[in-house]
Amino acid sequence: MSAGSDEPEPAPRSSARRGSVSVFAPGRPRSDLPVVLEQSTGRELMIDARSFAAPNPSRVWESLTRFRPDPDFLAGNGLFLDAEQHEGTRYFDMLRTRIAQAMAKEGWRSLAVTSPSQGCGKSFLAANLALALARLPSCRTVLMDLSLREPQLAGLFGLRDAGPLADYMHGEQPLEAHFRRLGNNLALALNGAPVARAAESLQDPEFATAFEEMFSRLQPDMVICDTGPSLTSDDLVSLAGRVDAVLLVVDGTRSTAEEIAACERLFEGRLPLLAVVLNRSQDRRSWLRFSGRKSLHN
Repeated sequence: MSAGSDEPEPAPRSSARRGSVSVFAPGRPRSDLPVVLEQSTGRELMIDARSFAAPNPSRVWESLTRFRPDPDFLAGNGLFLDAEQHEGTRYFDMLRTRIAQAMAKEGWRSLAVTSPSQGCGKSFLAANLALALARLPSCRTVLMDLSLREPQLAGLFGLRDAGPLADYMHGEQPLEAHFRRLGNNLALALNGAPVARAAESLQDPEFATAFEEMFSRLQPDMVICDTGPSLTSDDLVSLAGRVDAVLLVVDGTRSTAEEIAACERLFEGRLPLLAVVLNRSQDRRSWLRFSGRKSLHN
């Protein structure tokens, strides 16, 4: 089966560094600012770029290159654009609603999806959760692959030419050059190049600037971050203060109670643990619980 393809939509490409003004962030000068004249010549000084009005997020979303994946390719990876494609999507829709309600109650918008170790299905769940959120027409969702050491999402979506996400994180590429738009309300920030020093990249001040810029420019309702496993590196802990909460994905066939307890101790005082999802579980009644240890089915 063929992988996804991009529909070319003209969008300026820029090598702008951090702190520059994107060509897709037009605005009007604030009229309340006083005119500043240069004392020696009497000429009016240029208005600082930071005084421009905030960009219209709808225009920014429209500027993203549209990505049209092959539905059959996605289905082969267990991803479904439409809920009618597979009965299993109802579980992700249920998860979507409960996660969205819990986060809205706390005023949270960013969620890190992690697991105790590699191979528990966290990337699969993060992708399906993002697709379920995108099925809500009024919900703008961003899916970021911050599992920098072993990125999986580009392969799941069939995006062959995903560039290094580090270029955007370090301010070497503008948002429009890297993010892709799937449908009208799902933005994909995928990664085509592993990063060996992932924790250092996530703690870099330039990443903090890029992350804040993403929120400012796209104004998403929800940001889903696929992150590295919790017990094998300090990548997730490096996001403390950046993401609002954590969703822990455990494998019903391999994750142990000791690993789950170790994750909970690691998150305590650093990152709020919102929920635990049991993947590959034979008992559908216990597939999800919130951090209060109270089953949602009780």
